[in-house]
Amino acid sequence: MDRKELIDMLNRDFADEHAAILRYLVHAYQEGEDTPMGASLLSRSREEMWHMHWLGMIIGQLGGEPNFVPGPYPFDPASRATMLKSYIEYEEKLIPHYHGEAEKVDDPHIRRVLHREAWESAIHARRFQRLLDKLSPEDAKGLPQGGFELPAAFLEALQAELNSKYNEMLQHLRLSWLSQEDAGKGWALMDQSMEKMKQLALFAEAVAEDGPVPRMTPEGMDTGLPIEQVLLKALGDVREALGRHAKLQEDGGFKKHSGLVMKMDLTVQQEAYQAEEMNDWLK
Repeated sequence: MDRKELIDMLNRDFADEHAAILRYLVHAYQEGEDTPMGASLLSRSREEMWHMHWLGMIIGQLGGEPNFVPGPYPFDPASRATMLKSYIEYEEKLIPHYHGEAEKVDDPHIRRVLHREAWESAIHARRFQRLLDKLSPEDAKGLPQGGFELPAAFLEALQAELNSKYNEMLQHLRLSWLSQEDAGKGWALMDQSMEKMKQLALFAEAVAEDGPVPRMTPEGMDTGLPIEQVLLKALGDVREALGRHAKLQEDGGFKKHSGLVMKMDLTVQQEAYQAEEMNDWLK
């Protein structure tokens, strides 16, 4: 297998892990992260983020470009039980898939990572089965329900901020994987992307609790541009978000939601910190 074939193979796996992250995140937000099922799904999504991270690191080390278009994640949305059965099936299919890929690879580190992806997928399938077995008959047949009470314009504003923050996070992840020669900057970017994951949750939880599916659609990455130029654009994105969120803090409709207000107070401080850090990198 030549380098291009290897990168293409890993990017297909990367897309599958990305799809799993989104599916488990959306379901977790719909259930509520303070519920047993929501907390379990959130934990699985974070583990899938590590799977995506390992693959992104390798793709970057090989000189490749991560493909941020998620793969398909087929699932039956009829009930909690059917969704969990779909998750079990998805994870179980990954076990022979990753083991088979590992046998095609010569590099010992990449081979170990692929085997690791396989046995962690096996654990995920078992955890989902355990979650399914614990459901009461009523919960198994049911679905998370929202109130659909938020005004349409306010809901759309939350969706837009959610999608913007999601794409900020992806851009930072890409930069971290392509900046591995500067380990300090690479890890700082990864740290910022994890903060963006928390900021994303601010909007996603509010949307999902109301009933709609949180919107997380990847937009085009700034491929082909020098890293410094991409960093400059990323800094601009952070500053723009900070400006929008500072205004949102003063919005009368927003102030009615005390939980959002508290989380936004932290978000704007984090964004100000991130902007100062990135500005220093570019000096």
